[in-house]
Formats: sequence, C-alpha cells, structure tokens
Amino acid sequence: METPPQIRLIFAVSVSALIAFRSYKRKSLDLSGALAGFIVMTIHFAAGLRYGALLLVFFLSSSKLTKVGEEKKRRVDADFKEGGQRNWVQVMCNGGIASVLVGILSTLTGWQDKCLDSKESAIATALIGGIIGHYACTNGDTWSSELGVLSDAQPRLITTLKPVKKGTNGGVTKAGLLAAIAAGSVVGLAFLIFGLFTTRCEIKVALKQLLVLPISALAGLCGSLIDSVLGATVQFSGFCSVRNKVRIMSTGPTVRKISGLDILDNNGVNFVSVLLTSFLTSLACVCVF
Repeated sequence: METPPQIRLIFAVSVSALIAFRSYKRKSLDLSGALAGFIVMTIHFAAGLRYGALLLVFFLSSSKLTKVGEEKKRRVDADFKEGGQRNWVQVMCNGGIASVLVGILSTLTGWQDKCLDSKESAIATALIGGIIGHYACTNGDTWSSELGVLSDAQPRLITTLKPVKKGTNGGVTKAGLLAAIAAGSVVGLAFLIFGLFTTRCEIKVALKQLLVLPISALAGLCGSLIDSVLGATVQFSGFCSVRNKVRIMSTGPTVRKISGLDILDNNGVNFVSVLLTSFLTSLACVCVF
C-alpha cells in the first residue's frame, strides 16, 4: 500500500527539521547550513525513505568522522574548523546535485521507488545510478580525508607521488584510499537494505541489485581519486612558515606554495568531483543493469 503524498511530506518535513536543528545545536552545521540541509533532506525524504537514508548515511558518518582526532587535525590544518561546521554552500555542493536527480526521478516515476533495471527504464536507472554515485563520492572523499590525515603514513601527491605534508590537497595515503572504498560500500549497502522495504522486483532483477555493492565501492574510490587529482592541480596548497601548518588559500607573504593553481576552492573541487562521479556511475548502472 502506497503512503499518501501528504503523509510522506509531513514525515519529510518533521524528520528534516529535527535533524537540521540537532545538527545546528551540535555545530555540525551553521545556521545557513541547517536551513539548506532542511531543504535538501525534505526533498530526499519526500521522494522516498531510501534516498533519505543515503543522505543520512553520508551526513551522519561524515559529521562523526570530522570530530574524530580534532586535536591532531588542528595541529595540521590552519583552516581547521571546530566540529567541521558546514555552511549552506558546502551543503549544496554535497547534496545539491542529488536533490535535482531525486526530484527528476520522483517526477518521472510518480514518486514510486524503483529497482535498477534498464529494460524497464534506462532513464530511471541512470538517475538512480547518479544518486548512488553522488553519495559514494561525497562519503568516499570525506572518509578518505578525515581518516587519511590521522594515518601515520606519509601522504604522497597523487600527480607526482612525491611525499607532501599532511593536509595538502591531492595528498593520498593507502589508509585514505581504503577508507574511500569502505565509504562507498556503506552507501551501496544502505541502498540495498532500505530497498528491501521500498521496492518490489522480480527475483532475477532483485538478485542483480547486489552488483550495487562493487559499483558503489568503486564509485567511492573513483570520487576520492578525482577529488585528489583536482586538489593537486587546480586547488592551491601552501605551507605557512609562521603557523607551521598547511593552508589552502594563497594569502600572505609567509605562505610557500606546495602544489596546485588557485582556480577552485574546496567547495568547487567537491562539486566537480561529485558531478563527474555521478555521471560515471550513472553510465555504469545503465550498462550493468
């Protein structure tokens, strides 16, 4: 039995308001971020429980990991923010594309959740794949960054493989890359688990949905790698000799360049990497399913 749209909307608004307020109180989001987060979450939950779950898997896990090892991160990063507080720009860069895809998908399917099945609808499969790729990328990049910087291993710039200081854009470690794969897998697992309650597929199609796990794992890794390449090439990283920390803004005579051009900031890099990973995952799902 389908839940009436009015009930779904009331549920979406209520849950989104509660999470946004809690996140603001816990300093995971600032006021603008909480308002933007409320809108993004409402769109996802109104579209379906599974899409709201994907958003929460990313947001809750990334918020928790941001606060892990804060003292160590503060010593490394001159631009460190306590609690990893996100504003509306960061929320939209990490959830805007998925919100558009979810809105288009729900309109196309009459607000019914669908399985990945190109024979039934290649467009719907492509849109769902894009959403999976979106959150595999954002989750993979966040887990990779937040856990990679805590690793004792020396990071290496992805474009040259030369050792760089921790916190340098484009610096990668084995621990960080493994974290990205795990993060993508978690997104795929959430998609499968909640899909058991929100979709009905033929047995053959339902079993094929398990391929989401390797696809989402690869999307997490791919998103992290794309982000790192962009970070090493079109995003500035410098070392402040006064504060003895890495900076991601080319300001001040005491900042010595490590790598990258000052073309995109962190939000721009995130947006582009999400866009590319969503597109690639969308193509992969159309081909596989």
